[in-house]
Amino acid sequence: MNNSIRFHLRSLRFTIDKSYKGASKELNYILKKRPVRRSPHLSPSFIQMEVKLWNDKREREMYENFAELYAIIKATEKLEKAYVRDIIPSTEYELECQKLIAHFKTLSSTLKDTVPSIERFHNTYKMDCPAAMNRLITSGVPATVEHRAATTASSGTSAAFVAECVQNFITAMDSLKLNMVAVDQVFPLLSDLSGSLNKLSILPPDFEGKVKMKEWLGRLAKMGAADELTEQQSRQLHFDLESSYNSFMAALPTDGT
Repeated sequence: MNNSIRFHLRSLRFTIDKSYKGASKELNYILKKRPVRRSPHLSPSFIQMEVKLWNDKREREMYENFAELYAIIKATEKLEKAYVRDIIPSTEYELECQKLIAHFKTLSSTLKDTVPSIERFHNTYKMDCPAAMNRLITSGVPATVEHRAATTASSGTSAAFVAECVQNFITAMDSLKLNMVAVDQVFPLLSDLSGSLNKLSILPPDFEGKVKMKEWLGRLAKMGAADELTEQQSRQLHFDLESSYNSFMAALPTDGT
């Protein structure tokens, strides 16, 4: 491993964070700067002017969300390139990629009315991030998960089912972080997760995730739709989801097995 690769490996997280913050600032600059036609009567200080984009708190939040989305896409592109060039370990890549995908799914859901097409957003701001678009929109799971899922094909397990489980796990955990704790919000998410887990033939009937989701669904079924989980219940559910997700990932066949 040459010095350049060592440097990139040590500073990968810093690079991603810097890209994330830098991309956010970059989009803000693109949005705020509006060119003014040059005139001999204008001094150089008036060639560019800063335009206030928002008139109220709601509009300001919208543009901040735009910058956040822009940053997620840019950071994902850098992460994908680092993985392809083999300058980041698979475990670290997977962890960072899962975080970015989870943030993307949450934010894109929040912006579905103002940004109905992520592809159009990508093209409008000339982002040139094909790897990120594939990972965030087409695939929806880290490349490492895709590779492990592919090895299960010979045992009759579909890679699509594995991807579906991963997405349902992340969606459920992310929803709890957003304080979506009403029964009519939580129950459908756990039901979808339970259903996707049951589609995988490699998971035994007593698999941790299957058992815990069944227990939680039974508990929620006894509550009213408008009832909400307490803070303690919410934390416990998130813990169970995270523990089940880790067990799920460990249960997937590794390359060569």
